[in-house]
Amino acid sequence: MAGRLEGRIAVVTAAGQGIGRAIAEAFLAEGATVHASDLDIGKLAGLAAAKTAALDMRSTEAVEAYAASVGGIDILANVAGFVHHGTVLDCSEADWDFSFDLNVKSMHRSIRAFLPGMIERAERSGESASIINMSSGASSLKGAPNRYVYGATKAAVIGLTKSVAADFIRQGVRCNAICPGTVRSPSWEARVEELGKSVGGKDKAMEMFVSRQPMGRVGEASEIAALAVYLASSESAFTTGTAIPVDGGWTL
Repeated sequence: MAGRLEGRIAVVTAAGQGIGRAIAEAFLAEGATVHASDLDIGKLAGLAAAKTAALDMRSTEAVEAYAASVGGIDILANVAGFVHHGTVLDCSEADWDFSFDLNVKSMHRSIRAFLPGMIERAERSGESASIINMSSGASSLKGAPNRYVYGATKAAVIGLTKSVAADFIRQGVRCNAICPGTVRSPSWEARVEELGKSVGGKDKAMEMFVSRQPMGRVGEASEIAALAVYLASSESAFTTGTAIPVDGGWTL
């Protein structure tokens, strides 16, 4: 199938690499008009068909100004996030505040800024608008070692998602969360490199990551993007308030 998002307007945050990049590319391939943002606009090079912009998701003023410049949209994919490593004993007040600001409050900012326009377009078109929030298997779904504050933020994303879904279900707005497991991306590859320094090399680190995966491999960003396309399209018109794992069985 092609053209599943024809005529739809989408915003994708953290679209410079990894899952965000894959989602932006998949939305474009399905015919959407895509507004792709990233803190580092240089990472958006190559997304020629998208309307690109630098955006600091930790700035309420910047997010509100961006939403005003973009106007009404049909799809909002909130992907910006940060993985903090460590237990509660490794989490300072600053670590906690930064993680919740970027992983959770950024979604509050963007949803609050874009939602009125999404409601208006949904009422006018008769087709539901879709908010897609990136959570994680490491959340309320499963506790993961050394992901204390990260897991807390991603659990909060699921709660936020369900609340928005419940509040706006009768106004034509759906809200769902995707909960990936370990996915190949530049940030994950950097974690493999870092772990390799302490365990005897990158190959050993890769083996350790893969050994924890029930399917015997890590996921690909394109596999997460495929679910995002479904949630953005009319095919999922009866789906809202869900937290969907895409993790190769990690949360089983």
